[in-house]
Amino acid sequence: MAEITVSVIVACAGSSTRMEGVNKQLVELGGIPVAVRSMLAFEGLDEVTEIIVSARESDIPEIERLAEKHGVTKFKCAVAGGETRQQSVLKAFAKVDKATRFVAIHDGARPFVKAEHIRQCIKDASIFGGATLGVPVKDTLKVVDGGLIIDTPNRRQLYITQTPQIFRKDVYVKGINFANDHELDFTDDCQLVEAVGVKVNMTISDYRNIKITTPEDLAIAKVFLETECAE
Repeated sequence: MAEITVSVIVACAGSSTRMEGVNKQLVELGGIPVAVRSMLAFEGLDEVTEIIVSARESDIPEIERLAEKHGVTKFKCAVAGGETRQQSVLKAFAKVDKATRFVAIHDGARPFVKAEHIRQCIKDASIFGGATLGVPVKDTLKVVDGGLIIDTPNRRQLYITQTPQIFRKDVYVKGINFANDHELDFTDDCQLVEAVGVKVNMTISDYRNIKITTPEDLAIAKVFLETECAE
């Protein structure tokens, strides 16, 4: 069986519009910037061969400096993102080593992803062609139209999708080509491969793998960090 090699794309090019002026990627948690924590989550995995960051152009020099400072030895480069998440990820994907077999896309603002969950996601992607971390929804969800509830989906079938989302590279390329040919722009990388008929495995993660999007999320992240330090 061929060796599993994974190139990681860390998406850090968002505008942080809901963070009230705070650059969430560079804010420190326990002395380590959020984006660097996300990179370090992959640093110690043998399967990971390189880490590529998609970032705002103005942040690139600082991300390069911080990666070196905090010992992210698998950091390859940072590239300027595009106007959408998909465009930003594809710019980073252009830098992926041609020999790599799998590509993992991770939100830079998810600093608490666990190594054991990443490893399981890699294993599942090697079996199914694609896998994503996620957790079951806790609340009952409603479909609303015009302010009125029109449907209540079966909660047992609903999951909160997280990252990383990991795909066999040839499968991911098919998804990219399909999106480009049909001028589609997705908010989620699973949608790329779903569009070409690939069934993506849902690998169970935990509820700590949050995405820092608002100041409230940052406050929760600090509590998580304090809890880890106390354990």
